[in-house]
Amino acid sequence: MTSHASPSFLADGSLKALNADLRAGATIHAWLKAADAETPAEMTASRDGKVIGRFTARNTEEFEHSTLVVENGGDTVLAYDAATTAVSVVYAFSEGSVLNEGIRVLLCGETNSPPAVPGSYHFRPPFGWMNDPNGFGRFGDQVHLFYQHYPHGLRWNTMHWGHAVSDDYLHWRHLPVFLFPSTELSKRADGRGGAFSGSAIPRSGGEPGIRVFFTEQVKDREPEEQIQLTAVSEDLVTSDPATLALAERPVGLDLTLDFRDPYVLKGPDGLWKMLVGSRDHAGGVILLYETADPDAAAGWTFLGILHREDRFGMTAAECPCIVPLDGPADDPQTRWALIFGLLTSRDPATGRRNLTLATVGRFDGRKFEKEFEQELDFGTDAYAFQAFVDHAGPVGIAWLANWTDISKKTDFPTAMTLPRRLLLESGTLRTPPVEKATSLRQQPIDDHRLLSGERVELANGAVEIVIALSAPGAAFDLEFDHPEVELGLRLDEEGLSILCDAPDGKLPPRYIAAGARPSTLRIFLDTGSIEVFADDGRWTGTKRLSGFQGVRSARLAAPEGNVTGARLWQLAL
Repeated sequence: MTSHASPSFLADGSLKALNADLRAGATIHAWLKAADAETPAEMTASRDGKVIGRFTARNTEEFEHSTLVVENGGDTVLAYDAATTAVSVVYAFSEGSVLNEGIRVLLCGETNSPPAVPGSYHFRPPFGWMNDPNGFGRFGDQVHLFYQHYPHGLRWNTMHWGHAVSDDYLHWRHLPVFLFPSTELSKRADGRGGAFSGSAIPRSGGEPGIRVFFTEQVKDREPEEQIQLTAVSEDLVTSDPATLALAERPVGLDLTLDFRDPYVLKGPDGLWKMLVGSRDHAGGVILLYETADPDAAAGWTFLGILHREDRFGMTAAECPCIVPLDGPADDPQTRWALIFGLLTSRDPATGRRNLTLATVGRFDGRKFEKEFEQELDFGTDAYAFQAFVDHAGPVGIAWLANWTDISKKTDFPTAMTLPRRLLLESGTLRTPPVEKATSLRQQPIDDHRLLSGERVELANGAVEIVIALSAPGAAFDLEFDHPEVELGLRLDEEGLSILCDAPDGKLPPRYIAAGARPSTLRIFLDTGSIEVFADDGRWTGTKRLSGFQGVRSARLAAPEGNVTGARLWQLAL
């Protein structure tokens, strides 16, 4: 797991130093920025008073990345003068064991240090900003999660790909930054683009490693702001230089400049397929490509528009993914889930923004025939959902946030949702948490006080609540005490609702699964979030909560006999 250390201060106040016991052959990544154009930024690595390496940077507008390999092991001093040198991140790792051990964060700056969230069980980056999951999949024996990342602050900016790996979907080891923006984009912290969202596939022919696909965004670039790139990683840690996969949008479709988020998969016909999100002047579209290249490196041909969505005032279709649900990909009877975000959408009935739809039907590799659709998450804060087929079936994860909440003036507690299974049952798509989520239960808190109407204290707020009802749709109110928002969960004749009042006093959207009549509910509370899974994920709702504090207590109110069971567990990794 990732560990953090703090620098020590030397006598004159501006000189800072950090001691690190490093292994022989350890690699150090550091990002520095010069305080002024006249004096380069510098950090030295010393052992026994002798300088063994040096990091330098001249850029005054953005942090520059440098790498140093330490040949011999032992106590190493990293020193710099804060009057001339700003430091964003320094971490170390052993190349041969990093997949099993992760990186060791030696230093974070004041502007990108992660929030203190003791006991939290959701995935968060070790530093900086995070949004969309990318390249989510099992490669080798481990599950890899790449993600949109800005290392140097807690707000969105020039995009990188962060990276982590897990054996169980819950315990993650942070790995080195995987993809970097171009040299030109890296010069300034102006948010003009970078390595945007994408996906990953295993390499062909049993070759080691993966191939990733991503969008390179460069604002105001002509003729294309967004193009699709691909790169290979043989060691699952570092990436080779990227090459061009798709240089331009298909012509004749009246598409806007939106052209992003390539999701690549093996189709029912055995050929590689690529879904790309886009937009025309009527609404969002999902474009479909294919290639006969077994490496999926080149030869991509546009097949047509796979799906169109023009409701809810949306602009682009974002982050599309498609997975088989109830059988093998090459079986014509298998149903598939096509999932995508509706950027800038607004549901007029509830005021909810940026919805995510799951459309279920049959996919033959060239066309998709819809059978039914449903909203993926009625709380809307499970955005940019990405899924793949693991050993026991499809699994997905999403960014636990919504672009509506983003502010250029507010730092943001970024996190991912609990990983979720995708199950087709009785004509509905269910998205319960992965089975391993029950392993988070550390100890029972209560199995009778909440049921009797008492207020139950929740310690750090990292809890799971399981409620059983006497009949489908039996009404109840679950009231939470949160330090920054008015929060609750209600089931009544209208449906299942997460009640969450905006801290600025504005009228909040209605986060409701209209008509829902569940019999059981699992509610996961954590610092900054609530996730509700009703009837094994038949109705799933996720809401990001303001601030960095947990829910303090809960109280249940219901007509007599409506609730037959209410149990609470303390959760922890």
